[in-house]
Amino acid sequence: MYVKICGLREPEHVTAAVEAGADAIGFVLTRSPRRVTPAWARELAAEVPAHVLTVAVFAGEATEEVRAAALEAGVRAVQLHGNHPHEDFTALKDLDLTLIRAGAADTDLNCGAFDEDLLIVDAPRPGSGRPWDWSAVRGRPAGRWLLAGGLDPSNVAEAVAAARPWGVDVSSGVEVAPGVKDAGLIRAFVAAARAAADE
Repeated sequence: MYVKICGLREPEHVTAAVEAGADAIGFVLTRSPRRVTPAWARELAAEVPAHVLTVAVFAGEATEEVRAAALEAGVRAVQLHGNHPHEDFTALKDLDLTLIRAGAADTDLNCGAFDEDLLIVDAPRPGSGRPWDWSAVRGRPAGRWLLAGGLDPSNVAEAVAAARPWGVDVSSGVEVAPGVKDAGLIRAFVAAARAAADE
């Protein structure tokens, strides 16, 4: 079970995610309570070992802005959230970074359809952090895809059983307030996700 922890802003939470065994760590470089600057993302990413994917998350920015910010941040992946056209992914291909497409369950659910490497399938209202009918996508997405939307340590096992994803992605579900992560919740989420996969 591939596990991504998104929206990290503090070194101690990056450390907690890495030590818990997260496969990917996301830094939000778009409008959000979790937003960090590319320079701060670079400092955070510098401490992450090579086997953990560091992801710069964008939503709606022009590809030129995405390119500049991702290069400044020194990350290993770019995530485009929302209604980005295929052309945006094509325009970023030469960066030789992992490309992640994220959107609601009513988008094209075939990973690679936009030349992306990973697909994140989110709630009908992406970014809301609210649980939804995860079983609605069971058997539909193809390839390397992560389930997102309203996940937390207490319900990730239920979500995995309902949707059977390749991986999971969490942000608000490991927070004690908007944008404020909790190391204990991060550890609990990774452990619960891995246990769910084993079942």
